[in-house]
Amino acid sequence: MMGVRGDRLYVNGTQNAVFEARTGLLRLRILNGSNARFYDFSLSGGQTMKLIASDGGLLDRPHAVRSLRLAPGERAQIVVDLSEGRPLSLVATSPDNSMGMMGDGAGMMGGGMMGRRRDDTEMDEPFRVLDIRPSDSSRRKNLPPQLAALPALDPSLAVRTRRFVLDMGMMGGGMSINGASMDMNVINERVPVGQWEIWEIANASMRAHPFHIHNAQFRVIDRNGRTPPPLETGYKDTVIVDPREQVRLLLRFEEHTDPDLPYMYHCHILEHEDAGMMGQFVVVNS
Repeated sequence: MMGVRGDRLYVNGTQNAVFEARTGLLRLRILNGSNARFYDFSLSGGQTMKLIASDGGLLDRPHAVRSLRLAPGERAQIVVDLSEGRPLSLVATSPDNSMGMMGDGAGMMGGGMMGRRRDDTEMDEPFRVLDIRPSDSSRRKNLPPQLAALPALDPSLAVRTRRFVLDMGMMGGGMSINGASMDMNVINERVPVGQWEIWEIANASMRAHPFHIHNAQFRVIDRNGRTPPPLETGYKDTVIVDPREQVRLLLRFEEHTDPDLPYMYHCHILEHEDAGMMGQFVVVNS
């Protein structure tokens, strides 16, 4: 039910990773490469960082944040200010992703990330992900006020709404989407190419699930009717859906049509997708 959680933390294959920075601003591309763990990233000392990109690329502008939540498969890019010349650490906690335990959410650095014991399910004390050592010659630079020209989010473009309900039985059995487990012989959805759609992702279970869609980058419209956080203001392909929550996405598939070659949508917790929380769709010419 939880997903397997390891007992080592690696950054680009390295334990106890250290980076010798030579610039006043350091850009980190972060990928949560764990199969099940969620991470709340922050900087030692509570220093702010600038969030500049999500799964699909740059945001419209930099966002100053003190923490960043990434689920398995999610990516983000941050900029760290090292102009004061003091060593910093990128640190993280690994919260339990069950009902009532989630914080507010936000890839190519990553690996199977973890903490203290193999059977730990929650880690409240921050642990070091990456030690950053700035050079004495670091100089402060400013980020541009605008990063990418993102089109306005317009749900009225959608001509169809599809609903996907994620669920899991007691003790992790019965992983399903819309009441059905993954079947290699079943095409669950047929989606016309170029058609704007709204996909409603509802979580009927007691655990959070990172929902991933192949062959598209989507925009997050809202979460239970609320405006999404900064990480979800740009293009994404993986989105956290908390327990009892509904997230609405605006998307369209613009290429690679084939009535027989399917793509997948699934929970990005490896054990959940392997246990059936996955479906198949094809992109077809209308």
